[in-house]
Amino acid sequence: MKLYHLYRGPVLAASLIATAILAKSENAYFRSDLGLAKPSTKFLPATLDSTTLVWRSPLDRGQSTPVLAGGKIFLTTHNAELRELATVALDQETGKQLWKQSVKVEKIEEFHPSRGDAAVATPACDGKRLFIFFGSYGLICYDVEGNKLWDKRMGPFHDEYGAGSSPILVDDMVVLSQDHDTDSFVAAYDKVSGDERWRTARPDAVRSYSTPVIWERSGKREILVAGALELTSYDPKTGKRLWFKRGLARIVIPLPIPSGDRIYMASWSPGGDRGLRIALEPWGEALQKWDGDKDHLLVEKEIENREVLTRFFRMDLNKSGTLDQNEWERHAAVFERAENAVLGLKPSAEGELPESDVLWKYEKGIPYVATPVLSKGLFWMAKDGGIVTRVDVSDGSALERERLPGHGSYLASPVAGDGKVYFADDRGTVSVVADQREWKVLSSYNFKEKIHGSPVIDGERLYIRTEEALYSYRGLDRKSE
Repeated sequence: MKLYHLYRGPVLAASLIATAILAKSENAYFRSDLGLAKPSTKFLPATLDSTTLVWRSPLDRGQSTPVLAGGKIFLTTHNAELRELATVALDQETGKQLWKQSVKVEKIEEFHPSRGDAAVATPACDGKRLFIFFGSYGLICYDVEGNKLWDKRMGPFHDEYGAGSSPILVDDMVVLSQDHDTDSFVAAYDKVSGDERWRTARPDAVRSYSTPVIWERSGKREILVAGALELTSYDPKTGKRLWFKRGLARIVIPLPIPSGDRIYMASWSPGGDRGLRIALEPWGEALQKWDGDKDHLLVEKEIENREVLTRFFRMDLNKSGTLDQNEWERHAAVFERAENAVLGLKPSAEGELPESDVLWKYEKGIPYVATPVLSKGLFWMAKDGGIVTRVDVSDGSALERERLPGHGSYLASPVAGDGKVYFADDRGTVSVVADQREWKVLSSYNFKEKIHGSPVIDGERLYIRTEEALYSYRGLDRKSE
């Protein structure tokens, strides 16, 4: 393994020890920190180059975001040639590989050819146990030394773009949500035994890839699940649905962002914007156009609607090779009800929330994949092409939209800390922007390696995962002390 060490010293070692002690008592999983560094964080890099690089550790491909706990970094990888799905632990200080555990499966799930991978879900760690999810295998529990404790086999699912949601932790349970074309659910498993505590079916949910979020208000916790068309809250103890709000996109990937007694939710998918909405013909009209053999079913070769042909797999729920009226109308209803927007919510009731709980709605510059970050009252969103929109969450008004140096697609979610916001596009350009109302790009750096996983801030370090390696960076400001 080739490692690059460009910054070492007793101050750094002390910082890492303190960070490790703190991490042992905290749950770590995807966006468990909401993409925010601790308020006391200092010395994050304003530039990413050889002067701020601490180490580089080569990896197999994968898109999971690293999680850090107890001085270790955990992530997953996928070796296509070996059909190997692996969990890897690295040393946080040096980047050296500590252990690797692999599972092999007969069939790797299908995934998006350019945006997907079989190692997408981010691990979850409580300091003692590590929870891994592969859509091709299921849920696995290791201890932090790499010893396998239990697993729950599941998948592949009915979804040609794979499974994207990551496990989270609440109380003594690991919670997993999986929304696909059929059999969608949210479930909780005992962290120690792996036994299923509860499972709640989501029969109206179709494919989405958002990870659940914990929201605490009035001393009680709720599990927020953003799925196609609606945001839903569940009781962590029982899995009971507490409330829901319609008004989301037909495919939802970003996570909801709770803040105090409010929740901010951004969702966008193609065909949901005003004036550009996708709609399917009524079933009777579709039969009249294309049902040549008059069997009241439609096969691919009969259909001339491109919007249907590109979605035939997900519409054909029973895999019969034909579409019937129920399958057609179910998908048509999703298109009809989908809304692309950012919602500012203040939930006040159980069941379906009234429209008065929507404090504001904003409909421009919404990301498809990347979860926004909320910092200093501004909701930062990065849309494909590098367009950044900042919404003031106090009233839903937007500052002038700006453009990042990286013009690719934004699959990685931005993070903020120490007065900086970090963005990464899929082509490998990471841009650093000042965390303030006035627009200021501090720097940009092109890794020339694809980036799909989100940056991570831990202590005084910034971690960037590319398709080829994991990088650790640290600012130079401390040298002036």
